[in-house]
Amino acid sequence: MEMLYGREFAAERRPIRHLDPILLLAAVLMGFLFFSPMIPHNFQNLVLHARTGAGVGFALVGAAVGMTVFFLLAFLFGRHFCGYICPIGAVQELAYEVPTPKIRIPWKVALSVIRGLVFLLIIGAGLGLSLSVLGFFGITEFFRLTFSLGFTIFLLLIAIAIFIYRPFCRLICPVAVIFQLASTPARWKIRRTDACIACRKCEKACPTNEAGRDDGKGECYLCRQCIAACPVEGALRYGGSAGQGKGPV
Repeated sequence: MEMLYGREFAAERRPIRHLDPILLLAAVLMGFLFFSPMIPHNFQNLVLHARTGAGVGFALVGAAVGMTVFFLLAFLFGRHFCGYICPIGAVQELAYEVPTPKIRIPWKVALSVIRGLVFLLIIGAGLGLSLSVLGFFGITEFFRLTFSLGFTIFLLLIAIAIFIYRPFCRLICPVAVIFQLASTPARWKIRRTDACIACRKCEKACPTNEAGRDDGKGECYLCRQCIAACPVEGALRYGGSAGQGKGPV
C-alpha cells in the first residue's frame, strides 16, 4: 500500500487535493472498524510484554513484523505511513483541514527532543513498572468509541490539531521517533528541481518547518502543501535521487 502512495506522489506534479481527504478518511475508517494499523498502540504493547515475554502472541509478533516493514519503507520512500495510512495521524490531518487560523511552532528541534523524552518515558515505564503511558491518551477508547477520560484527552488532542499540525505525532508518538530517524536519509523525497526560483513559498507553507533546502525531511509527512504553494510548475517534485533535481526541498 505504501508503495502505491509513493507511485501516486511520483506521478503528480501538482497535488490532487480532492484525493487526500479520501485517503485520510479511509485510514480513519480502518481505525474505527478494525483498530488497525495502530503501530503506536502495538509498540506500547510490545514494550509492556518485552520484560517477561508473557502474552506475546501471534498478533503482537505480526505487529512487530509490520512495524519493521514500515520502518524500512520509510527509509526508502519517506513517511507515507504517517502521512496517509496511520488512523491516528489521519484524524489529526483531517482536523487541520478545518479552515481556521493556524499556529506554527518554529521550535522543531525542541519538539523532537520532547518526543524523544516521551519515548524514553514510555520505554522506562513499560519495562520498569509495566505501566502504559500511551494508554493515558485514550487511543483505544477513541477508536472503539468507549467514553472515558482517555477518550476525552484524545478528543482534546484532535481539537488542538485544528490549530496546530499533528500534536500527537510531533510530541507524543513513540514510533514517530523511529520514523524520523528512518526517513531522514530516505532516497525518495520531495526535491527542488532546476525550475526553483528560490521564492521560499514552500517553506512558508510547510506546517512542520521542514521545507528548507538544508532540512533533513525527517519530519516531512508528505502533505504536499509545499507543492501546492509553489508558483512554478515542476519546481518541486517527489523523486528518487538528487539527479532528478537540486536535492531535497
